Amino acid sequence: MRQLADFEGAWQLTRRVTEAGGRVTEVTGRAVWRRQGAGLVCEETGEMRVPGHAPMQVVRRMLWGPGLSVAFEDGRPFHDVPTEGGAVSHWCAPDRYDGHYDFSRWPEFRVEWRVRGPRKDYQMVTDYRRETP
Repeated sequence: MRQLADFEGAWQLTRRVTEAGGRVTEVTGRAVWRRQGAGLVCEETGEMRVPGHAPMQVVRRMLWGPGLSVAFEDGRPFHDVPTEGGAVSHWCAPDRYDGHYDFSRWPEFRVEWRVRGPRKDYQMVTDYRRETP
């Protein structure tokens, strides 16, 4: 059963985004969960490679709170992470995000999202592996 403190620290990340049309975008980098008040800020930094474009640097921040609640950087709620892993969802009108957390290989874990709607249609798989000191 995962709890907030389990995520604190630095992780290597690899992400693969597969669009409905078949284009694959990849991101490699780091995710660092740092204490902020009663929760953690997760900052992901890395290099994104989109076919036909020069690699670019990317940054994403999410707020993780007690009870494994996840919010966007601006504080809007996103979802709650199941402590044992499992399904999650988020409605961001007009798009639906269906996700799954897999903690079966802890301290490595995987997060998968299937996003569908009039504006988006892709699958995103992110693998996290704890960095060794």
